Amino acid sequence: MSKYQKIAVVKEIESPENPGGLENRVALIPTDVAKIVNFGAKVFVENGAGEGVGFSDQEYLAAGAILQSGQEIYKDKDLILKFKGPAMQSITEMRPTTTLFCMAHFHSYPERAKLLQDSQINVIAMEEVLESPKSQADEHILSRIAMATALDPFLANNTIGALDVRVIGYSERLAGSMRRAGNRDPRSLEVLQADIKFDELETKGENSLYYYDSKTFSDPNNILEKIKASGSHLFDLAEFERDYGEKEVAKYRNSHPPYEFGLRRIQALHETGQAGARYGMKLLKENKPKLDLRNAKAVVLGYGNVGRGAIHEIYDHGLRAIHVLGRTHTTKGHIRYWLKDADIIVNGAEQPAHLRGKNFLIRNEHLKEIIPDGSVIIDLVGGSESNRSPVEPVINCTFLTEPSFVQDGVSVAALWGWPMMGFMRETAIKYSGQITDVLINKERLIDGLDNLTLNLKRALVCGPFALDEK
Repeated sequence: MSKYQKIAVVKEIESPENPGGLENRVALIPTDVAKIVNFGAKVFVENGAGEGVGFSDQEYLAAGAILQSGQEIYKDKDLILKFKGPAMQSITEMRPTTTLFCMAHFHSYPERAKLLQDSQINVIAMEEVLESPKSQADEHILSRIAMATALDPFLANNTIGALDVRVIGYSERLAGSMRRAGNRDPRSLEVLQADIKFDELETKGENSLYYYDSKTFSDPNNILEKIKASGSHLFDLAEFERDYGEKEVAKYRNSHPPYEFGLRRIQALHETGQAGARYGMKLLKENKPKLDLRNAKAVVLGYGNVGRGAIHEIYDHGLRAIHVLGRTHTTKGHIRYWLKDADIIVNGAEQPAHLRGKNFLIRNEHLKEIIPDGSVIIDLVGGSESNRSPVEPVINCTFLTEPSFVQDGVSVAALWGWPMMGFMRETAIKYSGQITDVLINKERLIDGLDNLTLNLKRALVCGPFALDEK
């Protein structure tokens, strides 16, 4: 297929993952439509497509778009841009061999997948488009190397399994450090508030490592000297950066050629974590009005982009400590210890496809036996009956029409589209910029199905179908 000439931007309507039609984001905002029009394509925008996030039809017209009704928008188009997957009736309106670029979640809706296949619609799943090659900022490399250096002595003498790691404060400079610590399987990993006092610290001595960044941590309660005097270990990211940073980052890049694929190209993963945790804190306040939230027990499974977004949000709510669980902590023999008496649990742990529906990290028995009534579980992974989450109570994702349910006294939510919870306009703008970048910059999706880059080919979940196949 040659270059896409006629591109449609369609309005979100009720669909399998959008009951009630409450998802109002749009795939392209007017300023990005103008970029694609200037690139030489005709862009057709459905009437009212952007109104739900504050972009008027007049703004799209000014950007060079052609407005069309819902009855016209799907017809005779080369490329259809949609945020969520399509409604079943919309598929029948698409021309065979059209390309649909959307958050497809192809394996979660088998009936829709079959209809798309039978209709010979090429589907490129936005959520499957990865960086290629993987890109890494110097700051994230430095953060990981610094934590690895801090942990080296404990790995060398085989005491890492007895080590309690405490990260003081939260910032994006510390994000890579948290991830590296989790990957090294210490006994525990927690994020502490920057204004923590020495007498609040639950672990001290030679099996304790306190990790901080003096660029952002001012030690308001003068705890660092006390920690050192207690026999605990201290490590300052800023000091490591000053003494070794440039040399170590260069050494890492020279010895670590980039992976073929990296993170998702079209994503709001951090915002997903933030939105989920924000809703969880709201539920917790409602369920346990007498609880001092600063002392609530918070547990986050996973420390990837989504998990770190949840950590960020819970930290901003002032909780004194956040337990961060890695692979070792979530095994069947260990996870009960961490879930016991938890007030809010956020799952950001993804599992490979072959374990979905077979291996549950948070089990129904945990809700019955060890998680108190009124507590909250937020599942940031979600899924469907055919593509289960590692949270056993979640059979299917929840939606804005009924965002949570109660099982054995515990509130559970697994919203499909967490950034809608307070981040709808902001994430629409972010997604639109990323979609535009994939269309006309690095991947140049606009060049058509015959010219797909490697990362777009792997995201082609249905097809390829060419015009001469029908």
